[in-house]
Amino acid sequence: MLTPFFKAIIDADEAPVVVCDTAHTVVYMNAAAKKRYHVDITGKSIMNCHGEASREQIKKVVAWFSADCEHNKVYTSRNDKENKDVYMIALRDDRGALIGYYEKHEYRNRETGELYSLA
Repeated sequence: MLTPFFKAIIDADEAPVVVCDTAHTVVYMNAAAKKRYHVDITGKSIMNCHGEASREQIKKVVAWFSADCEHNKVYTSRNDKENKDVYMIALRDDRGALIGYYEKHEYRNRETGELYSLA
């Protein structure tokens, strides 16, 4: 499972984070993911949340991740309404072996807050 520091980093992220193992079982969801998807599927297959076309794409990406330790990031979708890009990211152990993957949301809106504002 996650160490307290890494768990705290993932939980502090405002973007949804869903971590899966190579068998597609959800091993962790942060609070933002539970809120966005309105469900906690930890311990269940991520495949149950997707249609056939998406399941096939996920399988292809995981096979690509498995083929080479340099294969680590795939652009999967664009959401113009939320101004974000979505990626699948490989998770590897210290030897470079694939141990899982997660979905990364990258929002493109420019920050409007003041630099170093503590208010």
